[in-house]
Amino acid sequence: MIPLLSKTLTIPSLPLLRLTLTPHSLLTRFTSTPTPTPTPTQTRPMSSDSTQRVFQLKLDPLTGNSEWVIIEDGNKEEEETFKSSSHALLATTSYLDMLNDDTRNRAFREAIDKTITKPCHVLDIGAGTGLLSMMAARAMGTCDDSKKGMVTACESYLPMVKLMRKVLNLNGMGKNVKIFNKRSDELQVGVDIPSRADVLVTAKLFVISKVGFLSHSLGLVSEILDSELLGEGLIPTLQHAHDMLLVDNPLTVPYRATTYGQLVESTFLWKLHDLSNNEEEASDGIHLVPAGLDTILRVKAKQHPMHCDAISKEINLLSEPFKIFEFDFWKRPDSQGDSKLLIKATNDGRIHAVVSWWILQLDSEGTIFYSTAPRWITSPIATHTGNWCDHWKQCVWFIPGEGIPISKGEEVHLHAVHSDTSVSYNLATQATEIRECDSIAGDSHLTLSPERIAIYGDRKWRSCMLTALNNLLQARVHPLCVVADDSVFLSLLVAHLSKTSNVIALFPGLRERGVQYLKAVADANGITADRIEVFQKKKYLTLNDTKQKKVDLLIGEPYYYGNDGMLPWQNFRFWKERTMLDSVLAEDVLVMPCKAMLKACAMSLPDLWKSHRCLSKIEDFDHSIVNNTLGACGDLPAPLEGPLLPFFIWQCGETKELSETFTIMEFDFSKSIGPCYGKAQVEFTEQGMCHGFVLWIDWVMDAKNSVVLTTGPDERYWKQGVKLLSQPVAVGGRGSSTGNCCSTLIEASFDPSSGELAVKHVWS
Repeated sequence: MIPLLSKTLTIPSLPLLRLTLTPHSLLTRFTSTPTPTPTPTQTRPMSSDSTQRVFQLKLDPLTGNSEWVIIEDGNKEEEETFKSSSHALLATTSYLDMLNDDTRNRAFREAIDKTITKPCHVLDIGAGTGLLSMMAARAMGTCDDSKKGMVTACESYLPMVKLMRKVLNLNGMGKNVKIFNKRSDELQVGVDIPSRADVLVTAKLFVISKVGFLSHSLGLVSEILDSELLGEGLIPTLQHAHDMLLVDNPLTVPYRATTYGQLVESTFLWKLHDLSNNEEEASDGIHLVPAGLDTILRVKAKQHPMHCDAISKEINLLSEPFKIFEFDFWKRPDSQGDSKLLIKATNDGRIHAVVSWWILQLDSEGTIFYSTAPRWITSPIATHTGNWCDHWKQCVWFIPGEGIPISKGEEVHLHAVHSDTSVSYNLATQATEIRECDSIAGDSHLTLSPERIAIYGDRKWRSCMLTALNNLLQARVHPLCVVADDSVFLSLLVAHLSKTSNVIALFPGLRERGVQYLKAVADANGITADRIEVFQKKKYLTLNDTKQKKVDLLIGEPYYYGNDGMLPWQNFRFWKERTMLDSVLAEDVLVMPCKAMLKACAMSLPDLWKSHRCLSKIEDFDHSIVNNTLGACGDLPAPLEGPLLPFFIWQCGETKELSETFTIMEFDFSKSIGPCYGKAQVEFTEQGMCHGFVLWIDWVMDAKNSVVLTTGPDERYWKQGVKLLSQPVAVGGRGSSTGNCCSTLIEASFDPSSGELAVKHVWS
C-alpha cells in the first residue's frame, strides 16, 4: 500500500506540477475547488463541482530523486497521462495477485451471498476494483430494484477509483454502486451516506473498504488485512466504522479473524537478524555490531512477511500451533491487547523465531474459512487448495540474539502484545528470558532489512569484499577513496585496511544516520572518527570538497538504503554516480565494481505465472479491462507486454530451471553511463513449460575477474527480475522427440535516461 497523508488539502485547480523531492514513496490526495486560499487542515467532502487529484510520486532509480506527477479526476487531458503511466504504477501492487486468488474470491462470494439476504445499505472500504461491492449488490438484488438497497464503495486511491468505474460500467453496475474517493474515516453519515450501515465485508489484503447497505439494515464490506493482519490499519478502521458508520451489532464478512503461531528453529532465519554472532566468523577485522552495542545495527522489531513453505525442510518445529489473538469484526476492537500462553516444547532445539499466520472465519456459523497457514499445518479449517499466492504470506518474528535453547517437554512462557498496527512477543523459559529492546539511546542505530543483515554477516560475501579491496589498495599509496553508495561496511573496511587513506562516504540514503553510526562504532574498529568524512551536501562532490585532490578509488557494493525491493539493475545508480563524479576522478581511477553482467535463465514458474495471468471473469464479474493497468501477463494488445518485476525466486512456489545461465550484456563502469544493448541465443536443456525468464546482475569487483558476486536465484538474500511470458511455451533440448521449442533469442536494451531495462524474445 502507498501511504496517505492524514489531511486533505483544498487548493485551486492548477496546471500540471512537477517538484523534485527526496526519494521517499508518498501519495496524497487533494480536492480542488474554486477556493482562493489553500487550507491545509480542512477536509471537504466530494461534490459534483469538485475535482479530485492525486500527486503520484515517480522515482528515478538512477539519481534517487523523485518527481510529483498529478493524476486528476475528471480532466480528459490528464486521463491520457494516467493511461500512459498507470501500467507501471499498479503493476507493483498486490491487486492482480489478489484478484487471481480463486480460493479467496470464492470464499468471499459464498460468505456475502450467505450473509446478505435482503436489501440494505452496504459500505465497502478499500473497494479496489469494486469486486466485493458488485457481489454485495448482486446478493441484495439491487440490480433489479435499486430503491430497495444501496452499495457505497469507499476507495482513497484515485488510480484505483478510475479502474473501479470502468469495471462497474463494464458489468452494468455503474448505477448500483456509489463511489467515494476518500478514506473511510472521512465519510460522514448525513453528508456522504444517508444513514449507518449494518453489514461489514472484507477481502483483499484486509485493505478492503467499508461498504454499507442502506435500508432497514446496513452492511459493511471491507478488506483491510495484510500478512500480519493488523499492519494495514485493521483496528483503527474497524473502530471508526463501529463508532461512526455502522449500526449496533452489524453483520460482517469476515466474521472473525484468529492469529496462530508456532515456535521454530531455523539457521536461515537466525542469519537474517543476528549480525553480532554471525560476523564473529569473518576474518576482516570489522565489527559492524561491536560488543556492548548489540542493537546498533539490526532488523526492525516487527513481524516480517515470508513464504515459510519455501524453507519448510530447514525448519525444526519446536511446538504445536497455538492461538494468539482473536478479532471479531462484528464488534468494536480494543486498541491494545495481550495474550499470555504457556507452551510445551515438542522437540529439542533453539527457538529462533515465532512463525505466525491467520485464519478468517467468513460467516457467523463457522462453515466458510480462508487461511494463510503454512502447508505443514493440517487443521480442518486451514485446508490448503494448493494455490500459491504472493499477497498474503506467513509472518516471522525473530527472537533476538542466538535464540532460546529448549528441551522437549520444557515449558515456554510467551507474552504476545498487540497495538493498533502491530504484534510483538516476549518469551521466557525457566533459564532464559528474551525481551525485545526498543532501541539504544540516541540516533546512532541503523535499521536494515533482514536480507541486508544476513549479507553483512555472510562470511563468503565479506571475504570477497576483502579480497577485492585488498587488490585495489595494493596499487595505491595515500589514496583518496570515495564510497559512492550507502555501504557502512566498505567505509569501515577501507579505513581499516589502509591507514594512510582518506575516505569520503557519500551515503546518499543514510545521510546523518550514517554519520552517527560511524561515530558510534569507530573506536571499536580501531578508527578515529576523522578518518571517514561523510559528504552531506546535496550537490555532487567537487574538487573544492576534496581540497583539489583527485579521487583514486571509487567503490561501492553497490547498495542504496531503502532500495532493497527494487530491480537488480536499479543499483546502476552507482554507474550514474560515477558519471556525475567524472570531473573529480583521477585519470587512472580504480572503480569497484569495475563492471556488471546481466545474467538470465529460462524457468518454469507455474505458480508465479498463474498469480499474474490476465483476468477474465471473477465470480461472473468481467475484469478484463484492468489487465493492462495491473501489469498482467497474457493476451495484452500489441505492443504491450507484461512488466519486469522483482521477486525472491526461491519464494515463488514451484520453480525449475530450463536452460543454462547465459550472459545477455555487460556494463563497463570505467566509462560514463550510456545506452547498452545485448542479445543471447538460449538453448533449452530441460523439458518443461517455460513461463518466463529470470534476470539478475553479477558484479565483477576487479579488473582480473577474480572476484565476482552473483545475485542469481540460488542467492536467497537478493531479489531477481522476472519477465513473464504472455503464454507458457513447451520447451525441450535439441534432439528431443517431443517437437517442443528448443531455443530462443533474447534481446535487452538499457536506457540510461530512465534506468529501465527492456527485454524481448523471439522463439525459434
